[in-house]
Amino acid sequence: MTRSKEFDEREVLLKAMHLFWEKGYEKTSLQDLVTHMGIHRRSLYDTFGDKHSLFVKTIEEYQKQVRAIINSEVRRGRTAKQVIRFKFDYLIEVNDDRPLGCLIVNSATELALRDPEICEMTNASFSNEEKILVDLIQKGQQSGEIPLDKDAKILAASVQTTMIGLRVLARTSADKKRMHQIADASIAMLDA
Repeated sequence: MTRSKEFDEREVLLKAMHLFWEKGYEKTSLQDLVTHMGIHRRSLYDTFGDKHSLFVKTIEEYQKQVRAIINSEVRRGRTAKQVIRFKFDYLIEVNDDRPLGCLIVNSATELALRDPEICEMTNASFSNEEKILVDLIQKGQQSGEIPLDKDAKILAASVQTTMIGLRVLARTSADKKRMHQIADASIAMLDA
């Protein structure tokens, strides 16, 4: 007879996600995970596989959460620039519920050069993010909010690069006012 799980799988996955986000993959030990998740080592292996498999699952969960937040803003009928502003504000304004920076950017800078699976996941995430920005900018162009003579793909790449840079800065003690000024300059490119 198999024992039933004595924990909520998603809840412990979120705990692992926050720990990896805060400490990084390399600095998070298996014992850290077991302690932080509040489960036994055997349960971790039985449910999620090894540390790397768990890490991959946390990245997938993180991507789902971020997509849901952005999709919610789009469904609210916000303009393209309002959604882009929201994205900037979301990554700059850290609160106690979220570790600093972005799990995807943190993972890319820590592991992508030596872990092909993480490299593929982070590159796919960056590509998806850029596609979302292209779609938003094109929506803004169709509504007259953003000039039609601008190349949506180039604008999206520029905004995306700024966002990645700000996500790195967010892990430091960077001045939020300065970060908002950088975001403002990036959004201003959409007007000119």
